[in-house]
Amino acid sequence: MTSRRATHRLLSRAAVNGALLLAVVYMLFPLVWLVTAATKDAGGLLAGDSFSFEGFDLGGNLARLAAHGDGVYFRWYLNSLLYAGGGALACALISVAAGYAFDKYDFPGKEKLFGMVLLGVLVPTTALALPMYLLASEAGIVNTYWAVLVPVLVNPFGVYLARVFSAGYIPDEALEAARIDGAGELRAFWSIGLPMVMPGFVTVFLFQFTAIWNNFFLPLVMLSDQKLFPLSLGLYAWNSNAHAEPGFYPLVVTGSLLAVVPLVVAFVSLQRHWKAGLTAGSVK
Repeated sequence: MTSRRATHRLLSRAAVNGALLLAVVYMLFPLVWLVTAATKDAGGLLAGDSFSFEGFDLGGNLARLAAHGDGVYFRWYLNSLLYAGGGALACALISVAAGYAFDKYDFPGKEKLFGMVLLGVLVPTTALALPMYLLASEAGIVNTYWAVLVPVLVNPFGVYLARVFSAGYIPDEALEAARIDGAGELRAFWSIGLPMVMPGFVTVFLFQFTAIWNNFFLPLVMLSDQKLFPLSLGLYAWNSNAHAEPGFYPLVVTGSLLAVVPLVVAFVSLQRHWKAGLTAGSVK
């Protein structure tokens, strides 16, 4: 009986490890292709030998990427950093403040208002693109940075997530102690609540950063000036030209490889806040 249990346990572990290995290979396969394909010229890409490093030309591709269009790619890169970094930071702060208010304060119609926020989670962002364009047109901010930045400042799912984190990480006793010591509500939130709910802040920031960085439809609707394009829209424009001019293919692939870097850096550098926040809500 004992040997059967040991054999069953071993087979179960092998099955789980095998499934995890397949999942890792499945997720890394596109990244490996992107790394190797970025070393090819147009002929190597069209020949179908993307997975080999024969004809390594990554330096040449990077040079052509920087030179094409007077360096417009890196202008798009800075635009994406502005949209994603600034928009996600402001959105995370607004979401955490709203979630904190929904959790810690009682006011008339609170649950009904929170229900409306939850309804916003169900509405796809593509359905809101046209109404947001009309509002931006009325405000006179179409084809400006604000046309992309303002709509991403609000994230209903971020508000919901921030309320959950606030309930789990911020004890009422800590806020009450701050009030007894003379702290106002804004000071209590900034000095006590926000540091305790930092794991939730980072979570909302990463979700929104990824969403804005990969956002395509909103900039497509709002922007027509190429100098304001984010990477997603700029690479799409190049890829559309590649059908008629294959020389764009190496630019698109190399640009896509560089576009992955900020996402990797953000997740690797900020993951420690999740670990550090496991006991952030404890009361000493």
